[in-house]
Amino acid sequence: MGFLTGKTAIITGAGRAVLSDGSCGSIGYGIATAYAKEGANLVITGRNVKKLEDAKEELERLYGIKVLPVQADVSADNDNEAVVANVVKQAMDTFGRIDVLINNAQASASGVPLAQHTTEQFNLALYSGLYAAFYYMKACYPYLKETKGSIINFASGAGLFGNFGQCSYAAAKEGIRGLTRVAATEWAQDGINVNVVCPLAWTAQLEQFKKAYPEAFEANVHMPPAGHLGDSELEIGRVCVQLASPDFKYMTGETLTLEGGKGLRP
Repeated sequence: MGFLTGKTAIITGAGRAVLSDGSCGSIGYGIATAYAKEGANLVITGRNVKKLEDAKEELERLYGIKVLPVQADVSADNDNEAVVANVVKQAMDTFGRIDVLINNAQASASGVPLAQHTTEQFNLALYSGLYAAFYYMKACYPYLKETKGSIINFASGAGLFGNFGQCSYAAAKEGIRGLTRVAATEWAQDGINVNVVCPLAWTAQLEQFKKAYPEAFEANVHMPPAGHLGDSELEIGRVCVQLASPDFKYMTGETLTLEGGKGLRP
């Protein structure tokens, strides 16, 4: 039994995705796998129902945990508070508690230069990332306060370093980073652990980005000193498992950068 047995984690953007070689191609699914191995029951969200159902089948079969897939899309055209409230209600109705919230979902028009970016493209990134994190954090707050739980948000080096062709993505991620620090300040007294992770992992989205925008890829994606990009499960997923541990309470509010290594770098 893992130390997360009996606990419940909500992971956004956790549909099953694979790389061209068939290996895990999604940070969200990598995190879900790491949590499943520790015995956590999961609520996974995403826009693609089939990817969610595929994740549920594989995780339940391999690890004996329960997975609740909920289709959810935070976007400019939706009643987003209602969308998120439905996810949280289903989580509570099914499992009766929420111990961890992981805001991983993010869509964007990466590769499009700032001068060519449309309002619709900018909104895509802000709503799917920043607004989604905002709504989920507010909706989960009373339940995380009860369980003395954890929030793990995802930002990016795109915002830290100003990546070419990623203006809306960088803006959304920097907003998430600021939101995380405020929540860490305000909610520490409630026993809620709040952190942000800035990963660099080889994912199906990054693989597609390289094919669609090779020049932007070469300008932005540099091999870390460790010699490889982060593994979605074994490195990023395990970091997220660590951040749900009481041993990491002292790290509340830190920005954690993971670039192909097995440790944490504040």
